[in-house]
Amino acid sequence: MFDSIFIGMSGLQSFSKGLKVISNNVANMNTAGFKSTTLNFGDMYYQQGASGFRASYGGAQFGTGVAALGTHVNFQQGDTRQTGNPLDMSIAGEGFFVTQDANGGDHVYTRVGQFDFDDAGYLVEKGTDRRVLGFNSNGTLVPISLDAMRNNSPQATTEIEFLGNLSSTATAHSINSVKLIDSLGAEHTVRLDLAAKTGETGVWTVKMVDGTTETAVGEIKFTAGTPAASNVLTLNYAPAGLPAFGVTLDFSKSITSFASGTSSTLTVASSDGVVAGTLSQVTFDETGVMTVTYSNGEESTGMQLALAQFESTDALVQTTGGGFTASDPKDAQIGRPGSKGLGNIASSQVEGSNVNLSAEFSELIVMQRGYQASSQIVSTANDMLRELFEMKGRG
Repeated sequence: MFDSIFIGMSGLQSFSKGLKVISNNVANMNTAGFKSTTLNFGDMYYQQGASGFRASYGGAQFGTGVAALGTHVNFQQGDTRQTGNPLDMSIAGEGFFVTQDANGGDHVYTRVGQFDFDDAGYLVEKGTDRRVLGFNSNGTLVPISLDAMRNNSPQATTEIEFLGNLSSTATAHSINSVKLIDSLGAEHTVRLDLAAKTGETGVWTVKMVDGTTETAVGEIKFTAGTPAASNVLTLNYAPAGLPAFGVTLDFSKSITSFASGTSSTLTVASSDGVVAGTLSQVTFDETGVMTVTYSNGEESTGMQLALAQFESTDALVQTTGGGFTASDPKDAQIGRPGSKGLGNIASSQVEGSNVNLSAEFSELIVMQRGYQASSQIVSTANDMLRELFEMKGRG
């Protein structure tokens, strides 16, 4: 009967561990990237009973109880939910994000996908400060960083293209607020005045007006309303305190010169100069490539996220923050999203928990009944022992 108490106690201990696993699953049902676990049970060793027969002839064997062998992680992908945060990412398919502590150490693999940039400019997993790893331009696996990408350098204006109609029946036309950017990113506004040349049909003079200063630029020509290929002028602009720089004015493409009274629509179509820009947004495309957008409208591409996969997920061990470590780091096969069986990246959404609440409640009932039954075994064995001791006392 003492053995029965021991067996009943093993049931109590094992089912209480099962309840602990279920409790953790239910508590994390809304945790992004959480993977549920189940507890595996196994019967304990057997004892040979004392009988008049050898074991091979049907000798009795008695079990010694149940043991909680360990947990099994369910890696089934959870449902995704939109967050609106471009730094939240999920993996559509196989793979794990690869992270690492700031001081190095073993890689930690995760599917949580809730990231942000820290003060040092590193992409980190929220709540853990583990740095997310990716491939740099040399293909080396390093922490993803905004180093040297926080600002966008200015670009001086080198070319301006025009479009519209310059009325052949007009005598003058002005293009106001033509913006020129110098090499330091400063913006200058000038005006271009066009005047029909007396005695030469289809010929116009072009001059720049900067405040009170007028500078002749050149002439443009039209034949039957069509611009000449030579209508490409060079404007030499000298901002105060800086050396002069040349700007190409292209009147040779998307413009015409037909009769339209005194009204002309000729205006600036495009200009390649940009002022200095500061970082305004960071996004990742489906292949994990980082794109930085600046306040001046310019974009720049950076590093690419790395993903890892394993031939068997049994080699992974759970750690804090929804992460996993590999029992053997060599088992990790690290590559780029969308290649070698790895999934693609989806931004502004995260993978939810894969906890099945209905299944957990069903398991909860099983654990509760098992615990109650084991408790009843201990109670019954205890009653039988009490009766035995009372019988001996009466004897």
